[in-house]
Amino acid sequence: MTTRFEAASEHAAPVFSPGPIHSFLAGDHTRLDALLRRAVAPPGAIDRPAYAEFRAGLLKHIAMEEKVLLPAAQRARGGEPLPIAAKLRLDHGAIAALLVPTPTPAIVAALRKVLAAHNAVEEGPGGLYDVCDRLAGSGSEALLAHLRAAPDVRVAPHCDGPKIMAATRRALARAGFDLQMGE
Repeated sequence: MTTRFEAASEHAAPVFSPGPIHSFLAGDHTRLDALLRRAVAPPGAIDRPAYAEFRAGLLKHIAMEEKVLLPAAQRARGGEPLPIAAKLRLDHGAIAALLVPTPTPAIVAALRKVLAAHNAVEEGPGGLYDVCDRLAGSGSEALLAHLRAAPDVRVAPHCDGPKIMAATRRALARAGFDLQMGE
């Protein structure tokens, strides 16, 4: 006779064990989230040095995915891009657009909403990082070395104005986000 515990455990979902690519990139998300929290720790204010570190780190993270991870996945699929690649690139464009203007609490709130949805697609079981770990197989450590070796991204000064905000709203809309930034 089985107990309730045994019967329940027979039907439990498999435990998710992330591979090295997933662990590295999800860990970078955690680091970036901590930087953003530090940048907005004073309520209603932005800690500019912490935000600058977050901004540079996020742009480097996007570059790692765009220049190393997504092309490697495409090569592993015989030249066929991942089905989610186009959406991720639109998200990356929206995120990068939000990093152009001087940060405000409204821009940071929009960034948080976009990142929450975007990171879930990358980190979840069956998400981008899981797929890339599987596609890389025994080559995952070599791919991880390429990700770790990615150079820092040159970061331009912030740029503000009505045209910048209009372009940011268009990038968000292309990625499927309808967010108010309180200009």
